[in-house]
Amino acid sequence: MRVTLERLLALACGSAALALAGAAGSTRAQQTGSPPQGVATAPDSGETEDQKLAKQLANPVASLISVPFQFNYDQGLNPLDTGKRVTLNIQPVVPFSLNADWNLISRTILPVTWSDDALVDSGRIFGTGDTLQSLFLSPAKPWNGIIWGAGPVFLLPTGTNDIYSVHQWGAGPTVVVLKQTGPWTVGALVNHIWSFADTGAPSPTVNSTYLQPFVSYTTADAWTFTLNSESTYDWHGKTWQVPLNTMVSKVVKIGPQRVSFAVGARYYATSPDPAAKGWGARFVVTFLFPK
Repeated sequence: MRVTLERLLALACGSAALALAGAAGSTRAQQTGSPPQGVATAPDSGETEDQKLAKQLANPVASLISVPFQFNYDQGLNPLDTGKRVTLNIQPVVPFSLNADWNLISRTILPVTWSDDALVDSGRIFGTGDTLQSLFLSPAKPWNGIIWGAGPVFLLPTGTNDIYSVHQWGAGPTVVVLKQTGPWTVGALVNHIWSFADTGAPSPTVNSTYLQPFVSYTTADAWTFTLNSESTYDWHGKTWQVPLNTMVSKVVKIGPQRVSFAVGARYYATSPDPAAKGWGARFVVTFLFPK
């Protein structure tokens, strides 16, 4: 029996919804425990442990080991707007304490993708995409209430085919700046990548800017509501791709393991052709490993 993208999407949606509802209904925010050490986050008294973890998840340079599995559904891929795609982004975040004042945070994104006619009549294709590796040097404590991190970002051509890979090695700078005040987190992440070598396959060079402004609100019982954009500007093609994302997430405890479940929708305000268009969906399961 063939498994279509629609069935895969329905399975992911149903699993995420059941997990979120069941975990939220069977757990309460924990009052015990101390906050993780070396965390670059603004102090707030009276917060539960789950609320603190939820706020750390909203901070890209928090000193928190997390392993998100992010499912994305997109459509309108080819020039006929008939292509569909499901992408699983595996995104481990691993902080390293360099000393009492500085942390180094490693953020990796490895996409695993199923597509149906990503190009006209290309059929169903499965494979991995190119890996994005970011390293942020970040102060262990906020500076005047501002949390920031900066460092290099690398593009690694790990894609398994021409549709999922640009066949280029790339690098550039990346910066994140944010402020956490009470339940609010507001900030932006930016990077720019230039390609400096190819893999031998004919492909255009990379010169692109990524901009992710974000705002989130975390409640006392560890629900987080997030609005962000993950915009990319291609300086060669002079084109923008601007998806707008709305998400709701919940940190829960399942046995000894804390997990965040998230579900949301996205809308592409503008896209080059061919690329994803219109509405999409996102489901995320994140395993948390506080110190």
